[in-house]
Amino acid sequence: MSNISDKFMEISGKIGSQRHLVAIRDSFISMMPVTMAGSVAVLLNVFLRDIPNNMGWTGFAEAMQPLINVNGYVYFGTIGIMALVFSFALGYNLSNMHKVNPLAGGLISFASFISTMPQSLTISTALDGLDNSVITALKDLGLTIATNDGASVLETSEWGAIALKYAGATGLFTALFIGFLSTFVYASLVKRNITIKLPDTVPPAVNKAFVAIIPGTAAIYASSILAYAVYAATGQALSDVISTYIQMPLMGLSQGIGSVILLTFLVQLFWFFGLHGHNVLAPVMDGIYGVALNENTAVYEATRSAAELPWLWTRGSFDAYAQMGGSGVTLALILAIFIFSKREEYKTVARLSTPMGIFNINEPITFGIPMVLNPLFVIPWLIVPPVCATIAYLATSMGLIPPVFLAVPWITPPGLYAYLATGGNVMAALVSLFNLFIAFLIWTPFVISANKVKAGTE
Repeated sequence: MSNISDKFMEISGKIGSQRHLVAIRDSFISMMPVTMAGSVAVLLNVFLRDIPNNMGWTGFAEAMQPLINVNGYVYFGTIGIMALVFSFALGYNLSNMHKVNPLAGGLISFASFISTMPQSLTISTALDGLDNSVITALKDLGLTIATNDGASVLETSEWGAIALKYAGATGLFTALFIGFLSTFVYASLVKRNITIKLPDTVPPAVNKAFVAIIPGTAAIYASSILAYAVYAATGQALSDVISTYIQMPLMGLSQGIGSVILLTFLVQLFWFFGLHGHNVLAPVMDGIYGVALNENTAVYEATRSAAELPWLWTRGSFDAYAQMGGSGVTLALILAIFIFSKREEYKTVARLSTPMGIFNINEPITFGIPMVLNPLFVIPWLIVPPVCATIAYLATSMGLIPPVFLAVPWITPPGLYAYLATGGNVMAALVSLFNLFIAFLIWTPFVISANKVKAGTE
């Protein structure tokens, strides 16, 4: 066991400390104030607009319209432009990693990402039922009339518009790719001293800005040339190509029940060996499932319908249904200890851990029992979250509960988390509490068995 532990921790430590993955993780974490603000805005509109309208209380929704509009502004400035925010955060963290000016790196990554976006917005309107003479007259006025599946379509374009399709959650993968490219070019040129050098008497802020001019210009041009080359070769924007051939396949793979169970299991396995499973796997959980969560939020805001949500399982789904009380659903373990344990040291740890366990902080019980390398509890520790995730996944896929589409602070108590994350769905809260009960049933026989083991012999 010691040899396995040492080897696993060596491999896991390398994964968890890989600097590029750390930069991605830190960039997603740094966006939490923005994503939370946007999610709060959407959640408020669920209770101020969507639920009242569904219940026929249209007068209440009309009275709340000013606040609803403000929430719309908040959403537009947060989740609506998430990829823009992420591009700056990633450039900043990657530049820190390369030990070059991080502020300049963030701005260069941001500008590079903007330069890859389509520069015009085209709006199409079907001309159903119009006489050919009218269509000809429209053409004579200089309007663009296209043909789509045999039908005439009026098209108008506006230069200088940025579509939220590219600035929001869907553009995160492109922001990730361009952030790496632009920061690599910028940092490489700075390290090779391909910069403008000023005398030492120049103020530091001015000197830093001039140092970034040549590397920054090269980075932005590199991104722009790539975007132009992709468009010339495919007729599609770089974001569309990345979304079609990289983002969508990865997102699709993440939505299978096998992927959900495997990732849930790996989080527990890392924790068993004393490594923070969520931190180690953050690039996957935030980079894929986090994108799914934000896309669900954007779709709900546009359609106001949970039935239209594109992704079944998102980042918040893990916390809502498989992490009640923290990793391992340790809130259920605390309950089992209170009822069935005869070991005073366990009861003492459980009493101290309860207040924090309610808010999903489980380090006291995880390291107080301890759970790390504990053969008594390894089986429930590894299987409880995957079992809970399976139940919730099946309930979601059958339409019993809607997918999670709102980011909620992770310290929100079990049941309430699922309720808020699904826009006030009571059944989602009940599924979360049912999972807590199932976890309690799994933990109980192992707590009873632990009564037969002398303290200190685990």
